[in-house]
Amino acid sequence: MEQERYNLFSKKEIKVLLKWQAKVTYETLEKANTKESRILFNSINRVISILKENPQYGQPITKQLIPEIYKNQNIKNLYRIELSNFWRLIYTIEGNNVEIFLFILNIYDHKDYNKFFGYK
Repeated sequence: MEQERYNLFSKKEIKVLLKWQAKVTYETLEKANTKESRILFNSINRVISILKENPQYGQPITKQLIPEIYKNQNIKNLYRIELSNFWRLIYTIEGNNVEIFLFILNIYDHKDYNKFFGYK
């Protein structure tokens, strides 16, 4: 069954785009020269490569747990991926018969991720 889903994706062009805070964080990390920022930047790029092969690589976030800010943007699905140093990447998937768009929305450190999603 998993193979069938993967084959369905392989017939479509997959585009990964950075939006909102994720774009700002990515650009900041790209310019930074600290060891931690380099590790995180490389981790994000590795995940982007994986997502181009398997858009559903991340853990789905239950619809009831999707924050209102995303729901207000008409986002109906949300996924989370753990990055290095306990950071999290949040993305959504949209698509049509020809292509799939993955929008990376936010890149959070562990503390901000917990705060944003209301975890303690």
